[in-house]
Amino acid sequence: MRCLLPALYLLAFAAAGQQYDTVISRGRVIDPETKLDAVRDIGVRDGRIAAISETALEGRQVVNARGLVVSPGFIDLHQHGQTPENYAFKARDGVTTALEMEVGVSPVDSWYRAREGKSLINFGATVGHIPVRMAVMHDSGTFLPRDRAVDSTATSEQLSAVIDLLRQGLDEGALGIGMGVAYVPGATREEIFRVFQLAAARKTPVYVHLRSSGPIEPGGIDALQEVMSNAAASGASLHVVHITSTELRLTPIALDMLHSAARHNLDFTTEAYPYTAGMTDISSAIFSEGWQARNGGISYSDLTWAATGERLTAESFARYRKQGGMVAIHSIPEEMVRIAMADPDVIVASDGILDHGKGHPRAAGTYARVLGKYVREEHVLSLMDAVRKMSLLPAQRLNLSTKGRLQPGADADIVIFDPERVTDRATFENPAQYSEGIPYVMVHGIWVVRDSQIQDNVFPGRGIRRGQ
Repeated sequence: MRCLLPALYLLAFAAAGQQYDTVISRGRVIDPETKLDAVRDIGVRDGRIAAISETALEGRQVVNARGLVVSPGFIDLHQHGQTPENYAFKARDGVTTALEMEVGVSPVDSWYRAREGKSLINFGATVGHIPVRMAVMHDSGTFLPRDRAVDSTATSEQLSAVIDLLRQGLDEGALGIGMGVAYVPGATREEIFRVFQLAAARKTPVYVHLRSSGPIEPGGIDALQEVMSNAAASGASLHVVHITSTELRLTPIALDMLHSAARHNLDFTTEAYPYTAGMTDISSAIFSEGWQARNGGISYSDLTWAATGERLTAESFARYRKQGGMVAIHSIPEEMVRIAMADPDVIVASDGILDHGKGHPRAAGTYARVLGKYVREEHVLSLMDAVRKMSLLPAQRLNLSTKGRLQPGADADIVIFDPERVTDRATFENPAQYSEGIPYVMVHGIWVVRDSQIQDNVFPGRGIRRGQ
């Protein structure tokens, strides 16, 4: 991806006496595309970065960022929580754009309209194979399927209807196609391939949760090979979500496969979150027969019921499975998390959702956790690489040339954090805790977090649609 302006302009002095809406003064500015890492002033005007200067700039408001890091706002490709509650926790974690790319939505246009002018941060979504299949098959589920869409094989008429609704969603500006194959095991290999063919025809990525997980075949590697083959055969772009939670101890070979494909000019990417537990609905197909083996041989006690924080037993598992609700799955080896965090090409994404304060800590603390635990404390990756994995790489996956960068002409989506203090506070027992050490967050030139406080009655977030 090209820079917005030649690197020379980054060093240019601002015109004498020129005033900006906001000046961020004397911060350590990090731009992961140009590799700029130096003390600069940033001038913001009309929602965009207008200048980056070695010398002092004048502005109607000036924020002193001395001793703090100034970076592009973080872009979360995998955020299920798309509510004001979730957006506030995202903002306090440095996220300026949160996208529902795995499950996706349908209908697309009405989903965007419901959030326009009401959002703290930027938002967007794919058109989802799951919600479309649920609609076509009249499934009784809401977020995830519960009955008819789970195990049923689509008739030719139903498959045509699924493809038509996906096409309609793309026409309405969806950012790609979301696909959670593991949640609809009744979807045949042909159905999945037809979706990839549509994505290829429309030149848009498929964001996919693999059909299977774990080391027991057919497991994570077999499922990865399925979608890689579909993408290669159709010519579609592929993004594999949360690689560590599906591949577990096979994560290194899975990453090797994806990176090798990229070296052969296939547009394949992946993501991971910095936690050793996933989370999903206990009533979903993820917990069908054989779930323990698929999750690396874990037991009932490795499951945490999100509503109460209790560890499960066989009895409580059976009771909650009938009821439905979120459960954390403690199955990912810490070593695999570290490998994914260290890999410079693995995007950081949260897979987060909070509902009335209940959920997984990744919804509130993913980005601060990377900066605090894996950069500052454990030196798993450099600060520049962390910022790149959380801003530039997702922007490039989305083909967004004005986000994920600190350059003149870029959108003024900016996060300011203290590299010595930034840390996550969210836990499995109490996930609704704001991150610390991120005192300022700006979206399109408007402060949404200032002095570590969410700002009231500001809604600068915009819907991001394909083709904008």
